[in-house]
Amino acid sequence: MNPVPSFSPEVLLRAQPVKVLLLDVDGVLTDGGLYFSEAGETLKRFHTLDGHGLKLLQRAGITPAVVSGRDSAALRMRLQALGITHLRLGTEDKAPAAQAILQSLGLGWDAAAAMGDDWPDLPLLTRAAFAAAPPEAHPEVRARAHWVSQRGAGAGAVRELCDLLLLASGHYTRELEAALR
Repeated sequence: MNPVPSFSPEVLLRAQPVKVLLLDVDGVLTDGGLYFSEAGETLKRFHTLDGHGLKLLQRAGITPAVVSGRDSAALRMRLQALGITHLRLGTEDKAPAAQAILQSLGLGWDAAAAMGDDWPDLPLLTRAAFAAAPPEAHPEVRARAHWVSQRGAGAGAVRELCDLLLLASGHYTRELEAALR
């Protein structure tokens, strides 16, 4: 069975050692828009493709983790539904937050991938073995990314990255075959 997604051999090779995926939220897992109800509640829109991709990563032994400058009930609900337990929310200083997650997993930056869209994410992207960005990311972020998704933020960009990591780790075909049963 030949996988449909196609990535360059260089990108797949760089992504092979990844055991943890560090994600920003706004502008990565969401479209970056901030929606507020009349009561001041923050509303966020998440894409189901991204969610399923994160579940596939977990099954493949790659840990998804979230490091975000914002915190909200909507975000916590979504992360709980996805079974993502490694998170640091409401932090502007993302490198120490991500370092704490890596230490809790017994991993270093050489086993980390990160996806971000703006300057606060640069410390993660420049440290991680594999740096990714959605196409709408700030130019400074895209310039430092090893790979930029074709799908947009909050519209399947994370799923595209999950597929890349599944292919690089050798788990994509197994998961696809299981889905076809």
